[in-house]
Amino acid sequence: MTYVIGLPCVDVMDRACVEECPVDCIYEGARTLYIHPDECVDCGACEPVCPVDAIYYEDDLPEPLRPYLADNDRFFAEPLPGRDAALGSPGGAARLGPTGVDTELVAGLPPQGQG
Repeated sequence: MTYVIGLPCVDVMDRACVEECPVDCIYEGARTLYIHPDECVDCGACEPVCPVDAIYYEDDLPEPLRPYLADNDRFFAEPLPGRDAALGSPGGAARLGPTGVDTELVAGLPPQGQG
């Protein structure tokens, strides 16, 4: 089980969750943030600090945000445009830095907010 970041984060990326995460498992794409499902320890520290209510425990995802569960996994498990290989488990978002890429779901969205 893991936490998932959904649509409300797209083009906002406040990063309060990144600062709160004790295991550095929230990675930065081009337009949104992604929680690594294998690195997340399910502590829930990220959820209450999100100013746009974009973070949910996977079992609590509202139906309209359900596609973001698989999409979050895809960010780490599959090669994305601009990446030759899957990201995998790099062992910490701060060390990796911004990736500059997003999944097709996120990349294909129209502008969402003030980013």
